[in-house]
Parts: sequence; structure tokens; C-alpha cells
Amino acid sequence: MLRLLGCLLLIHAASSFAQTEQAIFSGGCFWCMQADFDHLPGVISTTSGYDGDTLKNPTYELVSGGRTNYAEAVLVAFDSNKVSYQQLVNYFFKHIDPTAKDAQFCDVGRQYRSAIFYLNEEQKKIALESRKNLKHFFPDIYTEIVPATPFYPAEEYHQKYYQKNPIRYKYYRYRCGRDARVKEVWSNEKN
Repeated sequence: MLRLLGCLLLIHAASSFAQTEQAIFSGGCFWCMQADFDHLPGVISTTSGYDGDTLKNPTYELVSGGRTNYAEAVLVAFDSNKVSYQQLVNYFFKHIDPTAKDAQFCDVGRQYRSAIFYLNEEQKKIALESRKNLKHFFPDIYTEIVPATPFYPAEEYHQKYYQKNPIRYKYYRYRCGRDARVKEVWSNEKN
């Protein structure tokens, strides 16, 4: 009986593991994007990092200083049985300002651009279709849909910053006007 139970647990664990997929999004400060995605059911884990360039081993100083073409990004591991890539893309758009070019909220520069870094052709198709559908609400959308480059995790002190430094994080998010601007941008959406 124990052997059967063990086999069933292994089969369940293997099937759950097999449904893990990844997605990469850039929407301004990666602290905020990581916090937002960490609250979405079906997300298994998130990693703050850099995508969009080919320079090996980028550092926060290089990226935040605008000396690369990297964007602050978040790698999202998700259970596709619980949340689809389409739902992640929709969630992403509702947490950024897609009408801002090379900036998000108080952060300005290409390193803070909004982008979806697709990992395969299916992700590309979904992202492009989603952006196209937003044209009904916004005439100018600057969110880039581009192939992912090698993703580099950011330094450890940036990981889960909102948990490690909750007061500083909340102050930054408020002073940056992120939530107020998101509310303003999406308040006119007609569903």
C-alpha cells in the first residue's frame, strides 16, 4: 500500500512539475513587477533581473545607468494548469502604462521600458495579439514584443525587495506614482 501511495505521489509531482512554464516581462522597476506577479495565483516563483542585451553578466550599476540595452525585467515561473500565458500578459498590461515610451512612472530610460520578452513562437503570437487588442483603447502603445536574450538574475539584494525592505519599497512605489498612474491609465477602459 505504501509503495502504491509513493508511486501516486511521484506521478502527481512529475505532472505538476511538467506544467511549469516561464515568461519574462519588463515594466519599469523590477521591485514593483516582482511584487505584482508574486501576488498572482498560479505564479510559482519570480526572479528580478535583466533581459534585452547580449553583454555577459550585467550589473545593476551598468543597467540602471543606461550603459547597456538591458531592461529591468522579471522572470516568472508559472503553473500553466492554474494560470495561462494569456492571463499573465493581460495581468502585465494592467500593471503598467503601455503608453509610456522608454519609461514607466518615475523611472525614465530604456532600462525601464515596457517589454514582453517572448521565449517561443506561441508566446510571441499571444503577446502581439494582446497588444493589438489594446489599440482599441490606446492609439499609441510602446510596449515592445521582442525575443528574449539570456536572462541574468539581478543581485541578491534586489530579489524580493518588497519583502526585505517593506517601508522603503512602499515609500518608493508611492512617490513614484505607480499605482495612481495605473489606475488613471486603465480607468477609461471599456470592457
